[in-house]
Amino acid sequence: MATPKKGRSASAQSKPGRSLALILIAIAALTGGMFASGHTTPRLGIDLAGGTSITLEAVPEAGNEAAINKTNMDTAVSIMERRVNGLGVSEAEVQTQGRDNIIVNIPKGTNSEQARKQVGTTAKLYFRPVIATEVSGGAGAASPSPSPTGSPSDKPSGKATDKPEATDKGSASPSASPTTQGRAVTDALKADATPSASASDKAKASPSPSASDGAAADASKLQEQYAKLDCTNPKTRSSVGDGVKASQPTLACGKNSQGQWQKYILGPAEVDGTDVDKAQAVLNTQTGAGWTVTMDFTDRGGKKFADITGKLAQNQSPQNQFAIVLDGDVVSDPYVRQALTGGNAEISGNFNQQSAQDLANMLSYGALPLTFREDSVSTVTAALGGDQLKAGLIAGAIGLALVVIYLLLYYRGLAFIAILSLLVSAALTYTIMALLGPTINFALNLPAVCGAIVAIGITADSFIVYFERVRDEIREGRSLRPAVERAWPRARRTILVSDFVSFLAAAVLFIVTVGKVQGFAFTLGLTTLLDVVVVFLFTKPLLTLMARRPFFANGHKWSGLDPKGLGAKPPLRRTRRPAAPVDTKEA
Repeated sequence: MATPKKGRSASAQSKPGRSLALILIAIAALTGGMFASGHTTPRLGIDLAGGTSITLEAVPEAGNEAAINKTNMDTAVSIMERRVNGLGVSEAEVQTQGRDNIIVNIPKGTNSEQARKQVGTTAKLYFRPVIATEVSGGAGAASPSPSPTGSPSDKPSGKATDKPEATDKGSASPSASPTTQGRAVTDALKADATPSASASDKAKASPSPSASDGAAADASKLQEQYAKLDCTNPKTRSSVGDGVKASQPTLACGKNSQGQWQKYILGPAEVDGTDVDKAQAVLNTQTGAGWTVTMDFTDRGGKKFADITGKLAQNQSPQNQFAIVLDGDVVSDPYVRQALTGGNAEISGNFNQQSAQDLANMLSYGALPLTFREDSVSTVTAALGGDQLKAGLIAGAIGLALVVIYLLLYYRGLAFIAILSLLVSAALTYTIMALLGPTINFALNLPAVCGAIVAIGITADSFIVYFERVRDEIREGRSLRPAVERAWPRARRTILVSDFVSFLAAAVLFIVTVGKVQGFAFTLGLTTLLDVVVVFLFTKPLLTLMARRPFFANGHKWSGLDPKGLGAKPPLRRTRRPAAPVDTKEA
């Protein structure tokens, strides 16, 4: 009885065309998405595209020099990174240098100027009552409030309420004489100097003659400084409020809606930025208020905000206003008609989208624990990075050429499969990097280019592992098609283990490092994953197809799979166990 033949071989059963079609469709889709998005080239980092390098120096506050420590510096770095990333600036590098310096590298591109303005901003936010205000140099003249002007509104139902026009808000009354205004300032400063918790307590409080005289002297001194203050002078403006504690009255500057500088006398801070839980820019189309900044307070901050608005609502203009002071600059001075007790507020006025988002961004990502000043600002040109990139690309091209020459000399026809696989890997890497720019703000820098060059060796190593497994099977006497299928499981395990180790190293490097080194780790990890995709979906299916071609199947001497050239053994034959010896005599 004839023995039935076994099923078709694994090579015949496999369907390599599907895998090849899948990866080609993926390349076509990525390429189409790249052109459709308009981002046909990867975004470049500061070392390749140029940009701005800023050195910030931590400035100790009076009596709090110990605040400059590693913990606060690391916190400042984290906040600066979140601010810059919140603006969409890619590949910004923020790192400490020494004990009290932070280096910020901002690549040239969209929003880089806004990032430069915000990155070192301390964002110390205070809500201070307005005692007096006038246009700088206006000698008591009334003027519009600074821009962006705004009016807070209690929003228990999510809708803005009680929001007067910006022109309704003002500074000192036009009819108020300098003497009257000076008396009001003195009274307000005396009241603020009284250590009481409410307006009624202040009215009832009777400070000692020495305390009253001291408050009057401080008020007189502050008024003299106020009279001399010229907010149009940048040097004078930058020194306003230096060394003044939140619990003390201070002077401040801000711009009004006409673009004029306006000066203020402000009382002690009643609410600070740590009491703001969340802030965001919102386009309010229902009330026609335009762009506004909404703020949600913490429980404690909501109570403090309700207290200050309740006090201010009892006063006359301008002392029914509170100034929102951000790093010494008045960004808004809304007035209050009633206590706002909802735990949230909305600042509206002459905001545009950018100014509203800038303010909300700084408040959302927190206040820096330290005060910083710009020690130096330098422009980084792309010339040096371009030269280094050119040298790196030349080195990469030389290395790639040597790899190709080696493949051609040693693997001959198999080199065709390896080169095609390298081209597919390069196409996937390029399109993905181009698409990652607008999606996750990935930017290509010199270390990232180095990671891509290193990945060439990783990818070539995977091909070599598989090819050598196939050649080993041929040396054992098997024909090419079964050799391709039998070699794959063992080669697959080796490739996966090797790529896993490379990816693990890249992941650890990405987690434990900062700045440009992360670009190297990210690119290395990405190309390692793509190596697995290319080997599984392109290299192996393509070799399966080529094994069916006579040039490879018959072992042409230029195919790289010549059995004689590989020293193959005679073809394997089925062997049977020898039969037990038969005794002829007994037979």
